[in-house]
Amino acid sequence: MRHTIFASFMSALAAIPVTGWAETCPLNKDIAAAESELFVQIRQAQRGDVVPPLSDALWELWTDAPDDKAQALLDEGMRALRLGDYRLAELRLDELIAYCPNYAEGYNQRAFAEYLQFNYSAALPLLDQAESLSPRHLGVLTGKALTHVALGDVEAAQEPLKKAVRLNPWLSERALLLEPLGQEL
Repeated sequence: MRHTIFASFMSALAAIPVTGWAETCPLNKDIAAAESELFVQIRQAQRGDVVPPLSDALWELWTDAPDDKAQALLDEGMRALRLGDYRLAELRLDELIAYCPNYAEGYNQRAFAEYLQFNYSAALPLLDQAESLSPRHLGVLTGKALTHVALGDVEAAQEPLKKAVRLNPWLSERALLLEPLGQEL
């Protein structure tokens, strides 16, 4: 009997992929200098039409996952979001968060999945976590603002919105500010 239990245990143990134990997400890539340079260029822009390529470059930084496995999970999750397959998106993004809990974009995209399904209250803690990991992530900041607006709390939207507009004064979400647009932020 004892041997049977031990054999069953060893058999079950052997069935667990060893890679699952050894795999850990590497450290996030250091994007601070590149991010800062892009924000300087955005704030110095004299015309709004030069900002979209700079914003695209920021998104490339934010969506460049720590390794191939994380990138595949992020890409699959984002693709599923674009196709409206929220169940698959949630599964992949939850896997990404479990694998790379210090990677902000996993939380940001997971929050976006909740937002797209009108689960605004569920999106906010995910956005809070993403912001704690990447405080200058415009998608996170504007996402928080838009989520608060969707919840009917325009006042709560002001803080993240002001942070975002300080980083990028060209944001269209600037129109949601309650104070006059010309007032110093």
